Amino acid sequence: MHSANTEEKQPESQKPGLFTVVFSVLAALFGVQTEANRKRDFSSGNPLVYIIVFVVLLVLFVLTIAGIVGLVLR
Repeated sequence: MHSANTEEKQPESQKPGLFTVVFSVLAALFGVQTEANRKRDFSSGNPLVYIIVFVVLLVLFVLTIAGIVGLVLR
């Protein structure tokens, strides 16, 4: 019975993967982040990883908008 409790706690203590971080950042940007995911991110995630992913996604967004505007103005 003790091992069942350890197994339940193990996934929570693991660090989130890259896909999970990207999904969390995108969900937060759109304002649809669940409370459970927010708690998971703040409890087990490294803030620097989330900041880096945010900056990369922001740069991609700005470049995409600039590219679309450039195509429209041609």
